[in-house]
Amino acid sequence: MSDAEQERTRPSASTRAEEAAEAELVADAGRPPTEAEARAADSNAPLDPEVGEQYEEMTERGANQRGEGRIP
Repeated sequence: MSDAEQERTRPSASTRAEEAAEAELVADAGRPPTEAEARAADSNAPLDPEVGEQYEEMTERGANQRGEGRIP
């Protein structure tokens, strides 16, 4: 490690104040969907059953993966 990497810094009072204010924020999902967006979501056609079968097959393959690239 270089000297710059080992050097410790101290946050300023304004940084600490901003962090404290940010920690108090409530998570927000954002705006609700518009009528057009809701209609579009409701009009989605059902998936081809073959899609679900392929998903299950890929999930099984990933669970049983061996060799290089395997995530332990």
